[in-house]
Amino acid sequence: MPEIVVDVWSGRRATALQDALRLTNERFAERLDIGISTVASWHREPDRRPVTEMQQILDIALANATPVEQARFAMLLGEAPAPGSVLQHPADDQVQPLRVAIAAVVRDSEVLLVCRRGDDAGGVRWQFPAGIVKPWLSVEQVAVGETFGETGIHSAIRDHLGGRLHPISKVYCEYFLCEYLSGEIENRDILENVDVTWAKIDQLTRFIPRESIYPPLLKVLEGSDDTAAS
Repeated sequence: MPEIVVDVWSGRRATALQDALRLTNERFAERLDIGISTVASWHREPDRRPVTEMQQILDIALANATPVEQARFAMLLGEAPAPGSVLQHPADDQVQPLRVAIAAVVRDSEVLLVCRRGDDAGGVRWQFPAGIVKPWLSVEQVAVGETFGETGIHSAIRDHLGGRLHPISKVYCEYFLCEYLSGEIENRDILENVDVTWAKIDQLTRFIPRESIYPPLLKVLEGSDDTAAS
């Protein structure tokens, strides 16, 4: 079977290859013999194009993948070319806008928060668990999956509260109110976060400025806190 060829790699395609190979960030970094921070940057910046040397490394990794892994790679990207064809980089007007799913997980009168590392915080250190929505995943899957991946907490979506262009990060965000199911909190993503915590809802604005919180979410949280306190 002729190999699949990529004309230009991006963060999105690199992470699709990682998923096709079914490797963790650590194992993928080991496979490519690169730093794990580079892999993490591809998840944060899916439209970023790696440098020429990194493009060559990714070319080799794809060429060395099994036919099944190559087929899975094409399927994950939703491009599914015929064997031997070239995956063309999409025109600028065809690139999917970056979306982030944000989960506000409530447990009694508390809400789950993560503390981002300084360089990646976008002006706000404490945040709700969040993840970039990849083309082959739904926003609901990302909201629940990233929450577990970052904090070890299992949750279920209770309500979709809408979306907005975030005033600080300028990324389009969709917000979900989630309920706690099980698990003990732990910082499971030490590259992105320095801490995780259950914050009292009535003290939430000590962690995140009121003006930075999505108003419909704040209204629901403050309402749920009133209910829990009564």
